[in-house]
Amino acid sequence: MPKVAIVAALEREVRRLTRSLSRVEHRYAGRKFIFFERDEMVIVCGGIGVEAARRAAEAAIALYKPTLLQSVGFAGALDADLRPGDLFMPAFVIDARDGSRIEIECAPGPGRGIRQERSSLVTFTAGAGAQQKASLAKAYGAQAVDMEAAGVAAAARAHGLGFGAMKVISDELNFEMPETARFIDANGYFKTANFAAFVALRPWLWLSTATLATNSRKAARALCEHLERYRQELSRPSNPVAAPAATAQPEPQPAAAGGLHLGGRE
Repeated sequence: MPKVAIVAALEREVRRLTRSLSRVEHRYAGRKFIFFERDEMVIVCGGIGVEAARRAAEAAIALYKPTLLQSVGFAGALDADLRPGDLFMPAFVIDARDGSRIEIECAPGPGRGIRQERSSLVTFTAGAGAQQKASLAKAYGAQAVDMEAAGVAAAARAHGLGFGAMKVISDELNFEMPETARFIDANGYFKTANFAAFVALRPWLWLSTATLATNSRKAARALCEHLERYRQELSRPSNPVAAPAATAQPEPQPAAAGGLHLGGRE
């Protein structure tokens, strides 16, 4: 049985890697999940959002009994120094729903030097445009934002498992995301064809959409290259996989950040 379960949002974030893995379909709690297996690693793409990530993590735990959960995928930069394709391993994950903070005590695989001390990833309930990212950076002191890590962390904590997060930047701090929230279905999956039709009729969105697509490809390539090195490291007999369980630390709810608005997610 794989020792590490990796939870991503969308398959396109990890497709370069999943092409070489075995594809298996399972049902859990009335839902269908697609898993990609090889050696010590299994990947599940659970959809966009905290709840979708939590469901996928729970399915992976029940079906595969891993010792470690990893939240991987795209994130938006809250730090002006972060660029598309940069790998980001936070030391903390903050859940914006209640301000709780989870310390990550295990770094996922080779490339540990890219983890910044005291750095934070905030999980927000909607995609973040430029104004919203600036507000989140100010409110939480975080360097990046995603929509799933806190859900995976909650599942790991509930089952006493190790937890890690490995994100790759897909959009810069000042990048204005096309509006995509309406194209995410109830299960957290992105309706690509509907979004393409929407953009096709709005020429003012063509440039930002093309830029986002280019940045997303760059981010996916960097992420998959890292995960493949990680998979190879996990397969070495001398490599210990077990890691300490993530621990939640109470944190006062930060003051409401003014100007927050719903943005998109690639």
